[in-house]
Amino acid sequence: MRKIIVQIFGKKNCSDTRKAERFFKERGIKYQFINILEKSPSKREVENFLKIYSEEDLIDVNGKEYTKRNLQYIVYEPLKLLEETPILYRTPIIRKDNKVFIGSDIEELKKFI
Repeated sequence: MRKIIVQIFGKKNCSDTRKAERFFKERGIKYQFINILEKSPSKREVENFLKIYSEEDLIDVNGKEYTKRNLQYIVYEPLKLLEETPILYRTPIIRKDNKVFIGSDIEELKKFI
């Protein structure tokens, strides 16, 4: 089996992030976990994400933090908000080479790899 190096940007307490990690572990695919709460994605990494997803797609609108801050009622700049508050990222964000995928849907992950 060839070695595929994947990066998973996520949060340790996120069930979807854990599900994605489990997917790669079960298949023996090497991955690097990056806790976005400790190390936010760089501007270049975010630019990579934005080649596939919109700024709004990167924000976890179903998360507790989004609701807690009442962001559904506020006009905000998505990238500035994510830079200041990385907990608002929708996770996991999975990167392999120049490809990016957000989520933990098993069938979509199989297609992604």
